[in-house]
Amino acid sequence: MKTHSIALVPGDGIGPAVIDAAWAVLERAASKHGFALTSTRFPWSCAFYRETGAMMPTDGIETLRGFDAVFLGAVGWPAEVPDSVSLHGLLLPIRKAFTQYANIRPHRLLPGVEGPLRAEGFDILCIRENTEGEYSGAGGRVHVGTPDEVAVETAVFTRRGVERILRFGFEQARQRRGKLASVTKSNAQKHTMVFWDEMTQLIAADYPDVEVTPYHIDAMAARMVMAPETLDVVVASNLFGDILTDLGAAIQGGLGFAASANINPDRTAPSMFEPVHGSAPDIAHLSIANPIATIWSGAMMLEHLGEQAAAADVMRAVEAATAQGVGTRPGRDRTETITQAVLAALAA
Repeated sequence: MKTHSIALVPGDGIGPAVIDAAWAVLERAASKHGFALTSTRFPWSCAFYRETGAMMPTDGIETLRGFDAVFLGAVGWPAEVPDSVSLHGLLLPIRKAFTQYANIRPHRLLPGVEGPLRAEGFDILCIRENTEGEYSGAGGRVHVGTPDEVAVETAVFTRRGVERILRFGFEQARQRRGKLASVTKSNAQKHTMVFWDEMTQLIAADYPDVEVTPYHIDAMAARMVMAPETLDVVVASNLFGDILTDLGAAIQGGLGFAASANINPDRTAPSMFEPVHGSAPDIAHLSIANPIATIWSGAMMLEHLGEQAAAADVMRAVEAATAQGVGTRPGRDRTETITQAVLAALAA
């Protein structure tokens, strides 16, 4: 029997609850489709940081390297550990060390879910550059604590980094509806964003079958609200992609449906799959976290692992549950109720 080894990093807040819920669904799907999932659980989190002074051990990256994929719950507990520490101590190092340069975030309305807009045909795939750009970490502060204090944050855009994420976006557009929107702010950022626009034009010549439209970030934000049905694949830098995908999650009914995959397309290291709703400390112990985003992320993981039939089956089960009204409104259904509804639909 084929077996996939998965590193589970439940993390903080609602992370453990939604990981447990999704894992139950994924194990059931694996059993149904004739393969196995094995897991090793790692306690790396803000609680781990308070105990050890680090978000993960010094050999954490090498430990994860031996797995087929990483399944992450949530990172962050800002009341105890600054987000700048938790993010740069766990999530970003994994993305960069494993060259997970393609962050994939699907946005569409599930059956039974009412978003805030009347958007028929809403189905957008956002591709976010995931390892450099505005989140490269280049910069620093001088004259700290004095009236002359200066903070500098440098966005880093390499030709290789921009080209590979754009080509990934073009390939995704080819597999969907043949439309690509490239997002910049080149009217104001005359170096990095003009470079991105130039690379888009250059690479577009290799994809004559894909319709390419450049947008400024502010215009794209407006279009996602006013006419989201006109968009197909959206590709953007690290920061712009981060912001736009929260907007996309809002349109699809909320962060409880926001799935994502951090992909190493070359498969030279594990890819990582996670919901993007955060750790939600305010509801962490109420058992009302929606696990659908995590289950959806798990389906993306199965697809990446080559288990397409199981992935499709999981998504059909999720859609069957939401079509019955389960998990469609924040806080109405308990985590266990949603999980059981998806498991029942998977069995059926």
